[in-house]
Amino acid sequence: MHKTRVAVVRGGPSNEYEVSLKTGAAVLKNLPEKYHGEDILVSKAGEWHCRGEVVAPHWVARHFDVAWNAMHGSYGEDGKVQHLLESLHMPFTGSHAYPSAAAMNKLVAKDYFRQHGIRTPYAVYIEESRDADFIADEVFKQVAPPWVIKPVSSGSSVGMSIARNRAELIHGIHHAFEHDHAVFVEQYLRGREATCGVVDSFRGKEHYALLPIEIIPPKRKVPPVQGPPSLDGHYQPLQSPLSFFDYKSKYDGSTQEICPGKFTSAEKRQIEELATKIHQALGLRHYSRSDFIVTPRGIYALEVNTLPGLTEESLLPKAIRAVGSSYPEFLDHILMLALNER
Repeated sequence: MHKTRVAVVRGGPSNEYEVSLKTGAAVLKNLPEKYHGEDILVSKAGEWHCRGEVVAPHWVARHFDVAWNAMHGSYGEDGKVQHLLESLHMPFTGSHAYPSAAAMNKLVAKDYFRQHGIRTPYAVYIEESRDADFIADEVFKQVAPPWVIKPVSSGSSVGMSIARNRAELIHGIHHAFEHDHAVFVEQYLRGREATCGVVDSFRGKEHYALLPIEIIPPKRKVPPVQGPPSLDGHYQPLQSPLSFFDYKSKYDGSTQEICPGKFTSAEKRQIEELATKIHQALGLRHYSRSDFIVTPRGIYALEVNTLPGLTEESLLPKAIRAVGSSYPEFLDHILMLALNER
């Protein structure tokens, strides 16, 4: 029996390399019997490998029927590899190049949210060339503490921190600049964290919203950042009591992920509607996952992930199982969508 040849592309030159390896491994492990999966490893240097040999992307396009894009972060999620696969006329999973780039840039995504009437926390954009003291002054003028500091284009909360005073703000900004040339400082909203996946053409719906997941990070303090020197010349750690769903919490099993989340019927319905609206507004394809904060003043969109993690610990597979489906069924469904859009 002929099997559909699937190139599972994982790795890549982003700081989410290790997570991508796990996503790709999970995809390869769960592919239904009718598919033949092959591991295509993209090194941190950007070289493509198949069975230990360096190969060109056009070789992959000639020898496989479809690509499962299992990468995260820069190159894999920001439109670059999508543009490459589009130029090779190779079917692939996930969104097209332009929507991927728009969603990966958190400020561009915020603009889409606002244009479509979706609440999102206010943010101040910062370029790396600006003086740190000037930056702090500008942020203080526009946003009250505490603040969330994020690289503009990064996933898995990489480079993200929370600051409650000027010293933490400056050090958090420097930390974020280690991961991107552009950063933004966002107002911190106290509330319950939620995430909601959307799958195209599933169960008779053009865009099917999965059950919202409630995320409860561990009750630990944000990791300390090095503060200014004290009078004796030693650097003191700065601590913040505000917790958030950081990179470590996402993958060390310490976070509670309740699916379905303990939201009211109205909150659940609104989260699902907002996730679907975001998916449509940015022109996303196949599947996505949007993150929210549920506050007494309303529900705010934080960001959208066009290639959410698919590791064994990831949120989307949990939501898929919660609606009575399975990981293999999800993979088959997405691959069929990609193949039928040749």
